[in-house]
Amino acid sequence: MSKTISYAKPVLTGSVQVPGDKSISHRAIMFGALAQGTTTIEGFLMGDDCLSTISCFRSLGIDIQIDGEHVTVTSGGRKAWKEPDVVLDTGNSGTTTRLMLGLLAGTDFHSVMAGDESIARRPMKRIVEPLRLMGADIRGRANGHFTPLAVQGTALQAIDYTMPVASAQVKSAVLLAGLSAQGTTTIHEPVPSRDHTEIMLKHFGADISRNGDIISLTGGQELHAAHVQVPGDISSAAFMIGAALIAEGSEIQLKNVGVNPTRTGLLDVFKAMGADIQASGHKSEGEEAADLTVRSTLLTGTDIGGDVIPRLIDEIPLIALVATQAQGKTVIRDAEELRVKETDRIQAVVTELKKLGADIEATEDGMVIQGPTPLTGAAMNSYGDHRLGMMAAVAALIADGPVTIDDPGCISISYPNFFDHLDKLTQ
Repeated sequence: MSKTISYAKPVLTGSVQVPGDKSISHRAIMFGALAQGTTTIEGFLMGDDCLSTISCFRSLGIDIQIDGEHVTVTSGGRKAWKEPDVVLDTGNSGTTTRLMLGLLAGTDFHSVMAGDESIARRPMKRIVEPLRLMGADIRGRANGHFTPLAVQGTALQAIDYTMPVASAQVKSAVLLAGLSAQGTTTIHEPVPSRDHTEIMLKHFGADISRNGDIISLTGGQELHAAHVQVPGDISSAAFMIGAALIAEGSEIQLKNVGVNPTRTGLLDVFKAMGADIQASGHKSEGEEAADLTVRSTLLTGTDIGGDVIPRLIDEIPLIALVATQAQGKTVIRDAEELRVKETDRIQAVVTELKKLGADIEATEDGMVIQGPTPLTGAAMNSYGDHRLGMMAAVAALIADGPVTIDDPGCISISYPNFFDHLDKLTQ
């Protein structure tokens, strides 16, 4: 099913509360299942990916109750988990699949994980290899580098691991395995990646330390139930931010958005381009949050690469769209990880924006965009990728003609009420 969108150069005004952070929602369920007692979660993202995480833990015998955006997780700790009698279905969620490998590796039972067709194509080697160094028994397609994956839980040993590339998912999987390993697990990061796992470990009572780029965690610790307040997801807010920046005369407010410094590369890049984005009402309940005010601005092209990439990797499709409206050239590099996301996001972004008339070319590790260019209406393919679907919808705000999006339903993976919010801001 497709969706056709047509706007008459709207001005965006008003305020919205974007959905809860996807990364934090996943982890809140996982840590609640690891902890003794009843964990309460407020602001949980009821997106398809996070519901896949809930489904997997229910299959492990964990009591999870849902009431709107309020979720309770009651567990007797990891020792209370039971061997699942079904294949754990991770859906379209790479986070669920990869982090659960670390969790399941140290159990005393056998389990099997599989997801949808997209997950079956996404590489698991970078997760499986360090876990095998810890003694994990993981088997599957291509020597366990692709799903379905079978995990025979076993006794794990701590490792001292230097990560070849910055990856929050690899780091998190190793740390989660380290919780049940004998000894102290140490991770060396090449550059900081998102640190939601470390923050939440501390929130649930774990003793974890960081010294520069070195993170250490001793195995055998017990976690205790906690209350988790999930802030709005900055990766979802990004699309509303981008929409307000390129729709002339716009001014919007986004309430309670997570502004964890490991996730705010998008804000840094947009401000370097000349964006008018103001943060107020800062608060911290483990994770930092703030209200954001965004006003349309004349933007200039910039160079994006290096250490900032892990802090904005999910927002690059939106950044590329915004760059089509900036004065001069924008270069995105060091983003080769985009080629192994839900789709090859580098090629997909370039292909779809070219349909609209953008001056954009792919490189091996990114793309080059020349702006500003007027955009025209077109039929766009989402590739079943929620971020590409939202990129196409934002493009429709300034396109000269209707934009038709194939499979817009994929957006519910991370932003179930996306179109409702966009309509509210454009009315």
